[in-house]
Formats: sequence, structure tokens, C-alpha cells
Amino acid sequence: MLRSLRHSYGIKLSASDGEIGEVVDFYFDDQNWAVRYLVVETGSWLSGRQVLISPYAFGGCGELEQLRPLELTREQIERSPSIPSNKPVSRKDEEEFHRHYGWPAYWKGEPSKGTRGFPILEARDTPLPSQQALTTANYGEGAEAHLRSAKAVTGYVIQASDGMSGHVSDFMLDTQSWTIRKLVIKTTRGMPGREVQIPTTEVDQISYDDSTISVNMKVEAVEQTPEDNLAPSHSPF
Repeated sequence: MLRSLRHSYGIKLSASDGEIGEVVDFYFDDQNWAVRYLVVETGSWLSGRQVLISPYAFGGCGELEQLRPLELTREQIERSPSIPSNKPVSRKDEEEFHRHYGWPAYWKGEPSKGTRGFPILEARDTPLPSQQALTTANYGEGAEAHLRSAKAVTGYVIQASDGMSGHVSDFMLDTQSWTIRKLVIKTTRGMPGREVQIPTTEVDQISYDDSTISVNMKVEAVEQTPEDNLAPSHSPF
């Protein structure tokens, strides 16, 4: 089932021993669109801190539910490494998180130990064109993480093969695989303001310098997406 990320912001989550806060963002892997972490604002119990929660914490369940207890305690969350506030999350940051929680290191291709077979599927076998070069330029030689904030990418301009066709307004998440399957695009030509969905497999390149996403489609094809592909309004998971 596909769910809107935009309509999942504000979902309240609980650890096994109490509420921890609400979802404020998602970090996805820009090589294969897999959602790797939820960003949770903890509120007053932890001085308004933001923490990362992996889908592994849901014990292999592909569906979020409001106030669903996580397989974590508040103490574990309180003692977790802090999210860097002025730079992207690096592979070193991820290694610290995974050591703290005992999560498998997905970047090493390790089996999902302790997750009861929870599937995080790969939507793309190879990186997007120029993606490794972009990563090296942005993070320095040897940087390996490809995490991006869904909120930060929202608003990026869609560059079709023959012109600009709108901007990203939302993402559609496959709740079984935790993979973003479609981009929701608000069109600017033809019928301005119309929201359509295009598969992430059509994405050719993401430019973080220019805040654009290039797709292997013409403007007309984007704008003529069938009506039944319009983005639905989802209530929280």
C-alpha cells in the first residue's frame, strides 16, 4: 500500500514505556529511494531533541500506527547519538546509531538480524547518473552516506526532457518495503496546481546545487498522468 509522507508528519510514536514524540521528517537513500530513518521530535521529556528511528525499530511491521509502541525504551532513545544540526548525516553518524541500537548495517548488505524478516527492498540496483560525483563533491572523498531529507527535497523543480513541468509536493511510500515508489508533482503548465504521481524509476538525476530533479519524461507526459493517479489525501498511518 502506498502512503503519503506529507500526511504522516505529526504522527505520534511511543517507545515500549511511554510516548516519545512525533514524526517531523523522513531520511531516504537517494540511490534507491529506501526510507532509512524517521526523524522524531521528542518534545518536552527530552528537551525538544530530534532523534532518528530506523524502520527496524517497528519489529518488521510495514504499517505505522498512531502511538504504536516501538521495540525501544525511552532510556535507549535518550542515550542515542545526537543528529548533526548543520550538516548531512554521515556514514560515521549512521555507524554510531546502529552500534547503539544493535541495528543491522544495511550498507554492508548484512541480513536483517532481529527484525523477523523485515524487508527493505532496493528499488534501483545502480546509483542515479552522476550521483557518486555529487556525493563526493558535497561530502568529501570517501563519504558513503546518501541520506536526504524528504522535507528538504520537497519543492525541488521537476526538469522534464523538454522543459520544467512543476515541483515536488509529496512522496508516496510503499509501507511494506519502506521504499518511495512515486513522486507527487504539482504541475505549473496546462492545468497549474494539479497534482500527479510519477514513478521514481523515471528519475534520471537529482541536482542538489540547483534543487532540480531530472526525469525521463516529456512535460506533456507528466501533465497527462491519468486522473486515477492523482495523489490521495491520507490520514495518518
